[in-house]
Amino acid sequence: MTERRVVVGLILAAIGLLCVIFPWAFYALILAIGLASIYEFNYLCAIKGQPLEYPVAVLGVCAYIAMAVFNVLHKWEGVLLAGIVIVAFAIGMSGEQKGYFGRTAYTLLAVIYIGKLLTYFVFIRQIAGDGMQLTLFAIAIIALTDTFGMLVGTSVGRHSLTKISPKKTVEGSVGSLGLVTVLATAAAWIPQLHLQWWQGAALGFATSIAAQVGDLVESAFKRDAGVKDAGAMIQGHGGVLDRFDSYLLGGVTFYAVLHLLGILRIQ
Repeated sequence: MTERRVVVGLILAAIGLLCVIFPWAFYALILAIGLASIYEFNYLCAIKGQPLEYPVAVLGVCAYIAMAVFNVLHKWEGVLLAGIVIVAFAIGMSGEQKGYFGRTAYTLLAVIYIGKLLTYFVFIRQIAGDGMQLTLFAIAIIALTDTFGMLVGTSVGRHSLTKISPKKTVEGSVGSLGLVTVLATAAAWIPQLHLQWWQGAALGFATSIAAQVGDLVESAFKRDAGVKDAGAMIQGHGGVLDRFDSYLLGGVTFYAVLHLLGILRIQ
């Protein structure tokens, strides 16, 4: 089971890396991940008895990604958020009054958690000159964090990391963080990345931590809903949200560290 999960994970990462080369293929992939994830998030909410205002959530995720792709999100995000809030509140009134609070709150959470966070991969890909290389770097860091965490955890893991995800171990977490940081530091010597070794180390360290936290956040959602997986679309990984949960927080963290290190400056 572990070997199959690793193989499937590496295949998915390879597909993602290939799409990065072609911007519109990558944007289409981001949109597909967003739509599949919102479907699965709605499933988790439905189990709890309060599904999303699903059409609003879908439109919100699509709008976030589309506006990021066409580089207008920074101007219109306030309007987008206000529109989502108003429409979610208004449509929610047409359903049963019981659960109104939950439906509207979950809808807003879903759009921000999935739609907003996925846009950071669009932003990274759009960085002038180095967008493709940095996107590949970010994906590699997150994919290796997941892979090393599983391999080290199943090999030498003895101490449970958290009750939220009992199979994750301290050894797997620390081992993955260490290995990824070392590899990210070494990768900084690749000329096309235009990074200093310490910048590579910082990006690897921070992004790997965020990826692990992102995994735990989604595990907390599933634990709250009382299910093992968010879906069954990906063999050996459960659902799309199960596979890409690490990327949601990993992407925004990678982008933020680019700013903090002075590699990327707001124009």
